[in-house]
Amino acid sequence: MSRIETDSLGQVEVPDLAYWGAQTQRSLINFAIGKERMPLAVLHALALIKKAAARVNNRNGDLPADIARLVEQAADEVLDGQHDDQFPLVVWQTGSGTQSNMNVNEVIAGRANELAGQGRGGKVPVHPNDHVNRSQSSNDCFPTAMHIAAVKAVQQHLLPSIVELSSGLAELATRHQHLVKTGRTHMMDATPITFGQEMSAFVAQLDYAEHAIRNALPAACELAQGGTAVGTGLNSPHGFAEAMAAELAALSGLPFVTAPNKFAALAGHEPLTTLSGALKTLAVTLMKLANDLRLLGSGPRAGLAEVRLPANEPGSSIMPGKVNPTQCEALSMIACQVMGNDVAVGFAASQGHLQLNVFKPVIIHNLLQSIELLADGCSNFQTHCIAGLEPDPEKMARHLEQGLMLVTALNPHIGYDKAAEIAKKAYAEGSTLREAALALGYLTDAEFDAWVRPESMLEAGKNG
Repeated sequence: MSRIETDSLGQVEVPDLAYWGAQTQRSLINFAIGKERMPLAVLHALALIKKAAARVNNRNGDLPADIARLVEQAADEVLDGQHDDQFPLVVWQTGSGTQSNMNVNEVIAGRANELAGQGRGGKVPVHPNDHVNRSQSSNDCFPTAMHIAAVKAVQQHLLPSIVELSSGLAELATRHQHLVKTGRTHMMDATPITFGQEMSAFVAQLDYAEHAIRNALPAACELAQGGTAVGTGLNSPHGFAEAMAAELAALSGLPFVTAPNKFAALAGHEPLTTLSGALKTLAVTLMKLANDLRLLGSGPRAGLAEVRLPANEPGSSIMPGKVNPTQCEALSMIACQVMGNDVAVGFAASQGHLQLNVFKPVIIHNLLQSIELLADGCSNFQTHCIAGLEPDPEKMARHLEQGLMLVTALNPHIGYDKAAEIAKKAYAEGSTLREAALALGYLTDAEFDAWVRPESMLEAGKNG
């Protein structure tokens, strides 16, 4: 069953069960591209904008109270997730997000008209353009929705997940702060560190990434709303931009303000590019974490095997008993995707031509995917890897004893050249550093004990 809806191009047949109107239906026909739906976070943000606009327009005397109440009631239902199935449009549409903005306008109007007893859809008593979209255009609504969706996702999901993972690693570092092991540089044996020190690096790296993300948020909280079509604010009343930012801040509980320059807010997307770059920084840290634990857990008998990774599932369909570092693999794939998303965001953000960037949907699609993947990835890695990870002190001690770079402790006492000679002799003969040093006659047994002490090689000024 269907009904007839109209727009400026004429009549369109729309399913009876749909709240949307002609413009949404045309987009469904004209952009049958891929399966990537416009993120619900963006659509809910647009609904929040419509709710705020109804309030501001009513206060300004530009929207009758009864119409404003209907718009707000329908918008609240959208925000509550009651009509998520009414947003079928894909990311691959007009670059300003016009079709998705109209999709939200039509759904809110269609539901408001039903609430008013006029049947589903239509334009009476609530018109999608004249009432729901009043004092707005897609060119300022959509970038505003992009910022709202991104900031909300970072604040509510990503930052708590980073803290969760960082806290888990900090606990691991504290618990094993005195567990001495071999350090490695260039993938080769180096001087000793503790396992706690090794894990503390990731805590610091996560803290850096978290700060980078937090530092990117103030600019992302600046909203384009009120710029309308080209940044001049035409068709919005004086003070509308500031009133909308204040209303959106009150409704969301987030510190939104109006962007100081609406021309830049419509034509450029530097704030979201910066945020994407900060997400990439986090991805870089997570890749390092995943790869290091994958190396440290390699084995269990023919690798380093210095840590025991949780066995979450069988690792092979042909090799019985094999367990793989699957959590590390998943996290590193997330990091790859986020780095790729950042490239796409950068390219898209560079395509602002004259008064508008028309790559907005692909920017927010990639940005929100990165935020979601990173948030889920951090939380999942903490739960299924870090929380159950344990070091193997015996294997660490064995590697430490067999390592050659403990000879570095001898540098201040016998010099670099003699110390290097000891290391080369021990390696060539398969002997210990002690045996090589004594054979060369460069020090006594007691001196070796006094000078080569791994626990004294863990910070500046402690060796010898």
